Amino acid sequence: MEKSPTRRHVAIVEQCMMTEAGLRSLFETASADHYTIHFFRNSQDLKKTSGRRAFFSVIYSLSGSREQRREGLLFLGELSQSSPKTQRIILANDEREARLVSHLAPSGLHGIISKTAPLGVLQAQLIALLRETRRVNVNVHNHWYVSSSRMLSPTERAILEFMACGYSMPEIATQLERNIKTIRAHKFNAMTKLGVNSDVGLLHAADILINFPLFEESVPEESTFTPH
Repeated sequence: MEKSPTRRHVAIVEQCMMTEAGLRSLFETASADHYTIHFFRNSQDLKKTSGRRAFFSVIYSLSGSREQRREGLLFLGELSQSSPKTQRIILANDEREARLVSHLAPSGLHGIISKTAPLGVLQAQLIALLRETRRVNVNVHNHWYVSSSRMLSPTERAILEFMACGYSMPEIATQLERNIKTIRAHKFNAMTKLGVNSDVGLLHAADILINFPLFEESVPEESTFTPH
């Protein structure tokens, strides 16, 4: 007698009720017979349940305010340490956000998907990821590759980290002991590399960087980040 496959529990954190309804419909019509889907409004609700149930995968939808986004990124970082075998998948709001996450946190995720993808594509990507048993470390629609021209320099990373903590450009220049023109030039370079064209976009990138570190690596002394 053939042994029936074990059902896997999948947690989806989604704050928008309309988006949740869409995701429910998507999974109902997908070939996802071996998965039980659980929806949560925030990471706190998920934490209360995770002590009683082991989740095969956590799909986190980035949405809401800046504080809610930072909370989600921090939660996923914590999850990688507390439950390293649990899949961690991000549903980004759009292609730009998906690219930012893939550039700044490729080693900590199993997949990154844009919610603006056509429904059929979104459905296929989610099911493909749920069937994956190893760490993917790629953006599903934009394969991650290491390119020195795309990596942030230590100074650029430090500027983003200070920005995430609320420092102004003059204050960052003082902290890094550089003149303001040099700091602005590094800021512009960071914006170019990350494909953003506004301070809001750069602040978004800063939140990803500070809450979801890139790699465990040794960096030059100039990049040391010690805000007071």
